[in-house]
Parts: sequence; C-alpha cells; structure tokens
Amino acid sequence: MTHSRYAPGVEITAPVTDSFAEILTPEAVAFATRLQRAFGPRRSELLAARDARQKRFDAGELPQFLEHTRDVREGAWACDPVPHGIEDRRVEITGPVDRKMIINALNSGARVFMADFEDANTPRWENNLQGHINLRDAIRRRIDYVSPEGKAYRLNEKVATLFVRPRGWHLPEKHVVIDGHPISGGIFDFSLYFFHNAKELIARGSGPYFYLPKLESHLEARLWNDIFVMAQDELGVPRGTIKATVLIETIVAAFEMDEILHELRHHSAGLNAGRWDYIFSCIKKFRSNRDFCLADRARVTMTTHFMKSYAELLIKTCHHRNAHAMGGMAAQIPVKNDEAANADAFAKVKADKEREATYGHDGTWVAHPALVPVAQEAFDRLMPAPNQIATKRREDVKVSAADLVRFEPEQPITEAGLRLNISVAIQYVGAWLAGQGAVPIFNLMEDAATAEISRSQVWQWIRSPKGRLDDGRKVTKELVAALLPQEMAKIRELLGADYAAGRYEEAAKIFADLVDSDRFVEFLTLPAYDLID
Repeated sequence: MTHSRYAPGVEITAPVTDSFAEILTPEAVAFATRLQRAFGPRRSELLAARDARQKRFDAGELPQFLEHTRDVREGAWACDPVPHGIEDRRVEITGPVDRKMIINALNSGARVFMADFEDANTPRWENNLQGHINLRDAIRRRIDYVSPEGKAYRLNEKVATLFVRPRGWHLPEKHVVIDGHPISGGIFDFSLYFFHNAKELIARGSGPYFYLPKLESHLEARLWNDIFVMAQDELGVPRGTIKATVLIETIVAAFEMDEILHELRHHSAGLNAGRWDYIFSCIKKFRSNRDFCLADRARVTMTTHFMKSYAELLIKTCHHRNAHAMGGMAAQIPVKNDEAANADAFAKVKADKEREATYGHDGTWVAHPALVPVAQEAFDRLMPAPNQIATKRREDVKVSAADLVRFEPEQPITEAGLRLNISVAIQYVGAWLAGQGAVPIFNLMEDAATAEISRSQVWQWIRSPKGRLDDGRKVTKELVAALLPQEMAKIRELLGADYAAGRYEEAAKIFADLVDSDRFVEFLTLPAYDLID
C-alpha cells in the first residue's frame, strides 16, 4: 500500500500503526530513501561480485591476500581513536531487540550491549519496528516492561553502552519498496536508528555505535563508510562520530582485515572474531572443493589451526592499527536442574575467555547475563588495563594464506553429530518462523549462524567424498531422509506443549529442501523470509 504521507516512489506494504508511525515519520523515511537511492546500486554490484567470486571458488580457486592492496597492508597508518566511553569493552552481551531483553542486557553488568537486528532477530515487520521503538525508549531512559506474570523490569542507574547491528548486505526489507525495489535491510535498520537517535546519544555523552555483519571485502566496508559520511553530513553530525566494529565472520574478509580497517579508519571501533558465522562461511565458500571437509561441529574449536590462525591474525592486525580486537561468542547458557551440566557450561566459558584474554583480545561476547561475571573475572584478572592494544602487539604471529585454509579436523563425523545438525537446524528455523530469533537449544543460545553451520555441513557432507561417518557409512540424502522423521519425533517429545508455538513442520520441509537441492542456497534466512509477515 502507498501511504500518502511518504514521497513519490516510496511504498510501504505493511501496516503503519500509530506507534510505528512515530518511527516511520516522513522525514525518517525520506532519509532512508536518499541513502537507498545513493547506495542501493553499489550494494547490488557488490552482491553480484560475491556470486562471481563464488564461481571461482567452485572452480577450485583459494583466497589470497590481495596484491593490489599491498601498500595498505604495509603502510604506516592507524585508525582514529575511539571515544573514552568505549575504550574498555571487556565484556559485551548480545541479543535481540525485544523490550525485556534490552532492559536485561543493559542492566547485565556488561560494558556493551549489542542490540541485534540480524542473526538474533526474526525480521518480521512487527519485530523490526517494535525494536526501533524499544531502542528509542531505552536511550531516553523511558523503557519499562511488565511480564505476563506481573514482574516489572526497568533500567538501572548504570547501564551498558549500546551498539546496534543492522542486517547484512544480503538481506532486504521487503515491506519498504523504493522505486520498485525493496530497500536494503541494512540501510533501513541503520537509517531509522541513526535518524532518531544519533543526536540524542551524543547529547547523553555516548554516540551512534554499530556492529557491521557478514562483510566479504574492503569494498563492502567502503560502502558502509560512504553511507556513514553522507548520513552524518545530512544530519549535521561531525564526520567520525559514528564508530563501527566489523565482524570478521567470512573467510574472505579474513584476507582483507587491514583493508577493511583502512576503509573505515575514521569510523572504526575495531574488528570482532565472529566465530560461528566464520565456520559457516568456510563450509559455504568451499562446499564444492573435494578436498574440503570438517568434522562434527563440536570438534571445530578455536584451538584448531585455521581458527587459531584467524583469531591471532585479527588481534595482530587490529593492534597494529590502534584498534580493538574483540573476541567471539560464548553460546553457553545456565543449565537448570542439573548442577554438573551447569558447572561444566560455566567452566567452558571461563576457559574460553581466559584463552581469548591470553591471546590478546580486548573483550569478548556472551549470550546470557549470568555469564557476564564469568567473562568479567577472566578479563579483569588477565587484562588489568582498559584494553591490550598497546601491550599485546602479537608481532610473533606469522599467518600465511595457507594457514587460514588449513581446515581441520576432518574427522570424526558421527551419527550423533549428523543428528544434532538436523535437530538444531529444524528447532531453530521452527522458532525463527514463529518470530523468535535467539533460541535456547540443548543448553546453548543458538542464532542464525549455528543453524547455518548445521544445514550447510549436512549439505556438504552429502556431496563430499570425505563425508563419511566414523562407522564407514556415507552421508547421503537417503540417510538424512531416514533420520529426519526420527529427529522430528524427538523434537516433539522434547518441546511438549511448546511444540505448538513453533512452525517445526515447515522448518523440516525447508531443511529437507535445502539439503536435497544441488543448488546451494547462500543464506537459509532468504527463503525463510518469504514465509513470515
């Protein structure tokens, strides 16, 4: 439907309620429209470049450090300093943009809360617009929430600093059509947040801070930087006020970390080791390489050669450029009614955070407020300064292109691991379709990244000559088809009455279609997006 309040060429195809209209003001929509018209074509070109690069990988090419940007890698330059309020980011918590989560995360004791419009959020129209309302209210300290049980939630005096993650370049916002084409989801999310909150944040002593997901090249970082410049100029905000941390969660971006920082050097708040999407990216990029295969997901840890190489190169690169090197997500959550399992989960988080602090990371991520003290203790003990930029330069790190693609372990691939992938993917997508983007599954907080690992790994095992279980059986479409109904029965039993709240039958069909098709679907959220409002 075309709303008369908006300019010609702008069509909004979803309801604009009175509360949504407070976000979708004519001025805010016009701002987003100008950014889309200015930068939408470049986004499309960059997505086409991804497809072209994938064809080269399918033909056997491996990524290399770029020869034509050698001068950037070898040059003497640094990122601009970050504001004082984000020098110390030792523990960051992430989660979706629902009202209760925002309050709990801001109150969690973490230094930063990353409010997520991407992997932890189902991009339903209502979720997205309500998320912007929630963030607006949180920034102005007028947010509260009362649960159905009557429990009241409100902000503490001291709260975490807010970062926002807009959607990645691949995702559209289908409900807002500009000149006949859906607006970029990332431009839409960024525009509304920046338009309504940038000056308010600055007035309150903070600023418009972002996380940028799933970049695959420095040219994609350049696009964000140019958007930042135009947005700041349009609103009369000084250039460089925006600060953004880029998630290095694609293997191709790992080969361009210097270049990505260089593009964003006036707006950079460092890089983050987005470990789960990084594993998904490795599987996706080399899915057709007959030499590539990874063992069960649980075996692919940060101590394996390619993951350790990537993390240490990220730290060295960031610290060389005076930028933060943030660690990855601890997906563990408290385990109720099982003291031993709960103690094990907390011990894993502690070990993970000690490793990150020892490597030289300047902070880390957790998914649950109860884990903030565990991560905080590790970093307080091992990182007494606000960060380790000056003290852990990691000049000892020598990472080659071959190190980044030395994928291991290849075995074991187990029936239990295969079943886990099937179950996690279906449970996550079933909850995602019902509107829940961050889902507790088997004592881990799963988001789209881990569902992507699960379904892409099954797809790749089916087609790889190395995709054999440890008992000798080949992973095949027929084997997966036989296991799928068994796992569905377990999901029904596990969830009990909660099964009816999800869309698990649809999720099982999506999963089956994705792994059966010989055409690999780049992101499962794209076909799933067609099934939500």
